[in-house]
Amino acid sequence: MPTIAKDSQVQTVITTYEMTPGTAQALMDALTDAYAAFISKQPGFVGAGLHINDAQTRIASYSQWQRREDFLAVLRTDEMRERNGKFSELCKSFEPVMYDVTEAFG
Repeated sequence: MPTIAKDSQVQTVITTYEMTPGTAQALMDALTDAYAAFISKQPGFVGAGLHINDAQTRIASYSQWQRREDFLAVLRTDEMRERNGKFSELCKSFEPVMYDVTEAFG
């Protein structure tokens, strides 16, 4: 389960996907399958969440990893490269970005 905390030692990755409403559900299904069947079983995985906007034109995924290297290792696997190819076919663009939590409220 992801935890947002200033003193957390995890690597946070936020990925945004831009797509049309016509491909939103197919992309969400592909992402859900990727997390359930593969990503969540990789070394260093802590947790993740998927979010979609009301217009179904953007999806955001929020994931946390024990170390930056754990996330980078997953990106280099053949399976993730194949899945990323499918994601690219279903959306206009997507970009994973690594973040550090600098503040948390609530």
